Amino acid sequence: MGIFDAFRKDEVTGTKVLVCQFGPDLRPKFDEQVKSDLRVYQRFYPSASSAMFTSVAELRGAVGHGYDILHLFCDVSESGIISDASGDRITGTELLKSAIDSNVKLLWIGNDNVQQAYDTGFKTKGLKINVVLTLRRLGSNTSLFLDNLLTKMTAGETLSKAWIVAAQPEGKSVQPDVPHTISSLGRGAVVLR
Repeated sequence: MGIFDAFRKDEVTGTKVLVCQFGPDLRPKFDEQVKSDLRVYQRFYPSASSAMFTSVAELRGAVGHGYDILHLFCDVSESGIISDASGDRITGTELLKSAIDSNVKLLWIGNDNVQQAYDTGFKTKGLKINVVLTLRRLGSNTSLFLDNLLTKMTAGETLSKAWIVAAQPEGKSVQPDVPHTISSLGRGAVVLR
């Protein structure tokens, strides 16, 4: 990496988005949440798509398809593992590394999971990827927050700046509408248009 690479803007145009749910059975557990978040993404990225996966192999395959944003709904065990009905499994950290290898810029777990699951299974330190892990969606607030975040990003703000402004609106000391998340902005300078 040359000295000028540090000043190059990390901007993506034509952002590819996949909103998906993973589960070992075919019941659409997160159906309403998926539809709500997908509608928001499609406002800003009309080609955003959705999918449902029942096996870890399908999930791994989807990660490798060159999406810029992977918005995933899945249950994460307290040991930080995502598994399917056959017993195949992937840790959160393995999922993150696969996403990085496929140049995913933002991996967002969109449904509630316990903090222990994330602390144990999703090791983000030093990884060049933006990660949002949802602890509590607070109903439709996540979709509203997502809309606010994407409005800022598609206007040219970096993800890190858009995140700070959306999470801490000016003039408000308490943010009751902001979903409870753990975020790691390892590639915060990216702009997703």
